[in-house]
Amino acid sequence: MNAAKRREIFLRLQAADPHPTTELEYSTPFELLVAVILSAQATDKSVNLATRELFPVANTPQSILDLGEAGLREYVQRIGLYQTKSKHIIRMCRILLEQHDGQVPQTREALEALPGVGRKTANVILNTAFGQPTIAVDTHIFRISNRTGLAPGKDVTEVEKKLMKFVPDEFKHDAHHWLILHGRYICQARKPKCGECIIENLCEYRKKVF
Repeated sequence: MNAAKRREIFLRLQAADPHPTTELEYSTPFELLVAVILSAQATDKSVNLATRELFPVANTPQSILDLGEAGLREYVQRIGLYQTKSKHIIRMCRILLEQHDGQVPQTREALEALPGVGRKTANVILNTAFGQPTIAVDTHIFRISNRTGLAPGKDVTEVEKKLMKFVPDEFKHDAHHWLILHGRYICQARKPKCGECIIENLCEYRKKVF
């Protein structure tokens, strides 16, 4: 795929959704960090249901520590892997208080040092909470990047590197959200809705299928 096609893809996604954002509900960087940790192998809908009950009660590192691991589990038990995630969040809160004055750090190195935070989660926080031009590659973005020909790669790291290289700078801040939402609602894994797709004529998958 050439640069002109890539640019046109993002122009169309931008026109359809000028101000994209995460579907996770949050009001502070810390709430977003907790929500993203909980969202691993879980739906945003299930996370939002849990955090709507959790955050009014505990939405700071200290208040979640005060709940304790058992108390936190009561709020997040509807989410997959909730026991492991609860352990990570409690440890993460302790580190934030001890090493970062209770604030979410704004560097990749510090974020990835937190329990339950890998590169993808760090990219989400850097982008969504702090406005940095990062692109977190999840299953949706990995699929779209390969299926469309936008940034094909054998693993998420390769796809991320290609996206950072190929996505025009003006679109980098929002590219993560556009691609996730497109994958979630249009370019779905089993039955992509090609007939509803605004970038259908730019897509390599369309050529293979039709």
